[in-house]
Amino acid sequence: MNEGKRPASFYVLALFFAAYVLFLYGPTITIFVLSFQGPEGGLTFPMRGVSLHWFAKLAEGVGVVDIWAAFGRSIRVGLVVMALNVVIALLAGLAFRKRFFGDGALFYTSIASLIMPSIVVSLGIGLAFRLLDTGLKSWFESMGWQELADGYGSSMGLYTSALGAHLTWTLPFGLLIMFAVFNRFNTAYEEAARDLGATPWQGFKDVVLPIIGPSVIGVGMFGFTLSWDEIARTSQAIGDLNTLPLELQGLTTTVTTPVIYALGTVTTVLSLVVVGVAVAAMRMLARRKAG
Repeated sequence: MNEGKRPASFYVLALFFAAYVLFLYGPTITIFVLSFQGPEGGLTFPMRGVSLHWFAKLAEGVGVVDIWAAFGRSIRVGLVVMALNVVIALLAGLAFRKRFFGDGALFYTSIASLIMPSIVVSLGIGLAFRLLDTGLKSWFESMGWQELADGYGSSMGLYTSALGAHLTWTLPFGLLIMFAVFNRFNTAYEEAARDLGATPWQGFKDVVLPIIGPSVIGVGMFGFTLSWDEIARTSQAIGDLNTLPLELQGLTTTVTTPVIYALGTVTTVLSLVVVGVAVAAMRMLARRKAG
């Protein structure tokens, strides 16, 4: 009689899981809801009307901060990080298919940044580039290029120090994914391609890449989304121009209207769009492979 009845532990665990999900996504849902308040809306409940007023205000700009310029910078650096993440992780995965001298040390060095405190990584990168700036200025002066030394600013920037800081966070994830993929890759497919006369490049392009394609897309998705919302590693290594997360962090202390929630909603939706595109691309590749 009690075969179909669930034990009491099931309901306890289900309640615990529901509380966990609410704790995890509740703040995001709250921000999403409050961003659609009317003109008289505040930062807390109860809501005062429902409208797109704060999204219109966001389009006009947020105070003295050029939020859309920061938005564009984050998009651009995210795309560059995504491309580098895919290329480096894929090449590393191919290289590590065979043992070579120092491969263990190189592997652990590559993923060591995952266990290092983010702020320490950021401070280290910032210090390294400041020392580089000091060295370059000293060299310019020693060469008699005083005008160049006086006009020199800093080598720190979006595509130098900030890009490196982002890669210390995104690249280890890409490497671990590709190492796992190639660790269980069946080399019989490549051997069959070689038996049929395929060159190494043709074997990679027509055999290996289509099989690992979903994983490559996943590496790219990780690269973009992790770069998109990175703060700690960027904070001391960004230079003069901030990315969107840094601007958003600064705005939380000065903006007291739901426009900050509207900005959070837009950035979250963009992240979800990237994930959705990646999942759709993976499914498309899976259907092509099955067909």
